[in-house]
Amino acid sequence: MQIHISPSDGVPIYQQIVNQIKYLVAAGRLSAGEELSPIRVLAEQLLVNPNTVARAYRELEAAGIVEKRRTAGTYVSDQGSPLARRERVKILTGRIDALLAEARHMDVALDEVIKLVQQRHATMESTRTEE
Repeated sequence: MQIHISPSDGVPIYQQIVNQIKYLVAAGRLSAGEELSPIRVLAEQLLVNPNTVARAYRELEAAGIVEKRRTAGTYVSDQGSPLARRERVKILTGRIDALLAEARHMDVALDEVIKLVQQRHATMESTRTEE
């Protein structure tokens, strides 16, 4: 599980951990039933206080994304699939909003943005089929 934090981000560190784990679940990089790193191990990797990681895990548990199993660790919840879809849509919506705002500031018409997205999609598909 690769998580990167940025102390100068302005977003609390526990929230950065929560957001990144939500993203990993939504993207399918963490699947239902998969164990998360123990609190102390992740805290050591990120060079943060274990209480920060514990808070992030509590938030994720409250959201139903992970579940604690007594003395066995923290695991991605089996109920993750509808949430994963919702999270993917939420992530993409934010990125689309940013793209549209940037296009508006650059005075690029919506049809040009759509055409560019279609071209990039075609390029990515052709690259993927070559692999």
